[in-house]
Amino acid sequence: MKSNKIYLDYAATTPVDKEVLKTMLPFFSHDFGNAMSIHSFGQTALEAMDLSRSRIANFLGCSIGEVIFTSGATESNNLSIKGILRSYYSQKNKKLTKPHIITTKFEHPCVLDTCKGIEKDETAEITYLPVYNDGLVKVEDIKKSIKPNTILISVMYVNNEIGTVQPIKEIGKLIHESRENKDGLEKFYPVFHTDATQAVNYFDCDVNKLGVDMMSMSGHKIYGPKGIGALYVRSMTPLKRIQDGGDQENRMRAGTHNVPGIVGMGKAITEIQNPKSKIQIKEILKLRNYLIKKVLKEIPKSYLNGSLEKRSPNNANFRFDNVEGEGLVLSLDLEGIAASTGSACSSGALEPSHVLLSLGLRHEQAHGSLRLTLGKDTNKPEINIAIKKIKEIVARLRKISGGVLRDFNS
Repeated sequence: MKSNKIYLDYAATTPVDKEVLKTMLPFFSHDFGNAMSIHSFGQTALEAMDLSRSRIANFLGCSIGEVIFTSGATESNNLSIKGILRSYYSQKNKKLTKPHIITTKFEHPCVLDTCKGIEKDETAEITYLPVYNDGLVKVEDIKKSIKPNTILISVMYVNNEIGTVQPIKEIGKLIHESRENKDGLEKFYPVFHTDATQAVNYFDCDVNKLGVDMMSMSGHKIYGPKGIGALYVRSMTPLKRIQDGGDQENRMRAGTHNVPGIVGMGKAITEIQNPKSKIQIKEILKLRNYLIKKVLKEIPKSYLNGSLEKRSPNNANFRFDNVEGEGLVLSLDLEGIAASTGSACSSGALEPSHVLLSLGLRHEQAHGSLRLTLGKDTNKPEINIAIKKIKEIVARLRKISGGVLRDFNS
């Protein structure tokens, strides 16, 4: 991405890779058919979709029939939670107890809002597990929370704000053990879902190794287009559609296929599997560690939010005493540097980040946060400029706030 500006908000979205765009272009014009049409235009689109589906299935280690295309991770997450609940209540000839769902306090808003809506409707009991000051969920907490009526456990793979990596494989093993002795339909419960939106670029997403039953992902986080995502659903998982109107995606997701987006997402997945991607990840990690070390060393009363070790290689989330994160982000933008205070989906909210509050931070601490996320186009000169500007802006904002450097961590 060539620009005079510095982009350090790759967790919000990524630029479309030039090879991805090149692959997509014909499907906006020449190969514009509807994939549900039986004529040659439609069949050309269908073949391209099938290729993308097979590429994603290969990446996930699953069958092509287990990949459902959606509009993005938000829809995938909604389908996962609401679809499992709808399936549970669709059982016939059974006296059903009120089901139970387990998630965490620092999930993406689309998961939390969905669960809050379910609570309001009183159709399920929800347990929101805590995370600790390192930003990690404890497997033991999940084990203690599982009940006989638990039908779903949803834990995100990599947190979108602080980048901490959850023990998904260990959770998957626990869930499998909790249901292996059950008979009948109950042997599928609890179903294990993970939002892997921020993990796909950097971590192993083999669904069998992880032991997940459903996995959400989004194209625009992996140098693909916006408006396209996917949901992996393990065969025989009791999931019902929540969107009606057509027979697309094995009757699991009605609506005209976004063929250019699907093609682009499939190509983006192949780029991740390119050997050069591993080299890029090592470079990103090196730059990220350099950034963290310099900021913590050179700026007084600066702190890293979340674990340093169990963290996505592209994520650095800081907090600064006596600094408003919003003011810091706006000041950086005036200097041509793009950053954020948290989730892009919550950028209009006045409340402090629910993720940072879940770590045990006070409101004034959470308000002083800055998320910097790197990508494959980030370079060291850009990082040095960003560090220099952050130092200057933090000092200026502290002076404006009164000049007294209070320690919010004591």
